[in-house]
Parts: sequence; C-alpha cells; structure tokens
Amino acid sequence: MIDPLPELSTEQSDPRYSQIDRLPTSEIAQLMNQADATVPTAVGAVLPAITAAIDAISARMAAGGRLLYVGAGTSGRLAVLDASECPPTFGTDPSLVQGVIAGGLPALTRSVEGAEDDTSAGEEALAERGVGALDSVVGISASGRAPFVLGALAEAGRRGALTVALSCNHRTPLSAAAGHAIEVVVGPEVVTGSTRLKAGTAQKLVLNMISTISMIRLGRTYGNNMIEMSAMNAKLAGRAARMVSDITGVSAETARETLEAAGGQAKIAVVMIEHGVDADGARTLLESHGSRLGEVRHAR
Repeated sequence: MIDPLPELSTEQSDPRYSQIDRLPTSEIAQLMNQADATVPTAVGAVLPAITAAIDAISARMAAGGRLLYVGAGTSGRLAVLDASECPPTFGTDPSLVQGVIAGGLPALTRSVEGAEDDTSAGEEALAERGVGALDSVVGISASGRAPFVLGALAEAGRRGALTVALSCNHRTPLSAAAGHAIEVVVGPEVVTGSTRLKAGTAQKLVLNMISTISMIRLGRTYGNNMIEMSAMNAKLAGRAARMVSDITGVSAETARETLEAAGGQAKIAVVMIEHGVDADGARTLLESHGSRLGEVRHAR
C-alpha cells in the first residue's frame, strides 16, 4: 500500500536544498544550521497547546497515573530516550514514564520493517501495559498518521486514558484521535522527508517540556535543582554535594559527609542538615509533607 503522503509539509521538497550535494561542507552546515534555527519558533507558536497538555498530564500523574510515550522510528527512539532520562534526573520509578516504540527494543538500533504500519500492534502494546483512566498517553508521529501510533492512541482512548498527539503537520489523523493536539509545523526538511532532522528536533524540544514541567509540577525539583537525583557515580556525587551545600550553606565537606549518610539522596541530606535528624528522621519528615522539600523547609 502506498500512502498519499506528498501533501504533507514534512514530505515536501524545498528547492533551497536541491543542490546540496554539490555544495562545500561549510555551506551545507550553514544551511542546516539556518533550518534548525527555525524550530524553536515553530514550537513557540504552539505553546498554549503544549501548556494545556502538560497541565492535564501532571494532574493525572499527581493522582497516581503514568505517562507513556508512543512512537515509531525516530519518534519512538525519542520517546524511549526521554522516558529513560526521568529516573536518573528526577528519581522516578522506571514504570512512571515509559517509552513505547514500534518493533520493540530491536527497533532502538535498527529499522524493523513494517512495525510502523501495524495498527493492532499499537493497540496490543497499550493493552499489555494495562493502561487505565489515570494514565496519559502521548502519541508521537512526524506525519501524524503512523498506524502503530494511531492504534495505540485509539486503545488508550477506549481505556479512558488522557490522549495527546504530537505531530509536525496540520490537521493530522493523530490530532483528530487525541484529546490534546500539538502540531509543530516545521516544514520541509533539508534532506526531503528525513524527519529525524527538524521534525525530530521539534519533538525532542516538546518532550523535554512535557517531562520536565510535569516533574516540576509534581515537586520533583527544588527551585531549579534536581533534588530527587541520587549520587550514583562520581559526577553525580559532586553535583549533589554542591547542591546540598548551596541550599543549606554548609561546607562542601559537611555536604559530602551528610550525603554519604543519606545514601546519596540530596533531598534527604538537606533535611538532615536543616532539622538535625538522621536519614530515617528526614524521610519521615518528608513523607509527612508530601515529599516536597519546600514544605519541609518552610516548616522549620
């Protein structure tokens, strides 16, 4: 089956780039840089839609729901990438934010032929994860018509989940299937149809906003600090110690020692220092204030 895609802006050929194979490297790089610079403006044009989706997602997550991203190809890889960064950045359980890619794990590193076109596989992927009414499902597709993603979004809707569509074309089938539609129209790519370029960049920017702002709304940051971060390696241990020192005003040495006693958890260390309690006492205090560091600090 040949899908009539030529009318999509992401499939158009831009005449400005028709001779790029004859240009020197420096000129191609400049053209790509100029094209990429238009992406943030395209994202900015749909900030109201992004904001509405994030508010709806974070409300369901606050009530105990999960966030699932679903995509195929580049969109699926970006889905898995953004989801996989949440545990180390925000200290979340890996099940809280999930990335679902057509073709499964093998598709992360190579193309799985036909996976994108399997509507029923998208439905099954959501059913297998037991998606329910508190969950939020973000379908990601540059064209806005990938059958796997459409199937997943339809199944999510049938199960009462919040549905969000993220595409890079106007009035897409994916948008029509979702409760919230985000259409970041970036136009033709430098290499015709290669939506891993501007479209992929736009999708990553929006996913950054969705995951980061949702976590801020859930209290998993303090100011602009990754307060839920665990110091699991030397780089993160140094970052966590600086964070604890900056927040509490103690010396770097005291911050490091307390952080070690706190099992590498920066938020626990801050409460230990400011309330003069041990790690268990800090955890109890945090639990009594909804695990929000700001509320514990204000209760001093």
